[in-house]
Amino acid sequence: MRLAWMAAGIVFVVLGWIGLVLPLMPGFIFFLAAAFCFARGNPAWEQKLLEHRRIGPALRDWRDRRAISRSAKRSALIAMACAAVLAWWLVGFPLALFSVAILAAVALYVGTRPE
Repeated sequence: MRLAWMAAGIVFVVLGWIGLVLPLMPGFIFFLAAAFCFARGNPAWEQKLLEHRRIGPALRDWRDRRAISRSAKRSALIAMACAAVLAWWLVGFPLALFSVAILAAVALYVGTRPE
């Protein structure tokens, strides 16, 4: 079972790095999933992820206080707004309404997390 957790963690790390490069693809959520998997599969790898100089502080903030930094919130909310406008423009009413509603709910959740 540990091997499955480690494999899933590796997949999530790869997706996380892709998400940091591609616009409108979330990256951080995959690092959260990777930390979760590594905690069960290989705690040493989880620790390396938590100590990473770029993503480690955000992971620790989320893990300890369920907090999101102000700059991360801003970036996430801007990306969600762009995705909502793009969905509305490409798909149109009423089909995009479902996507926009989900994005609005997630934006509300992100916006209400502590900093």
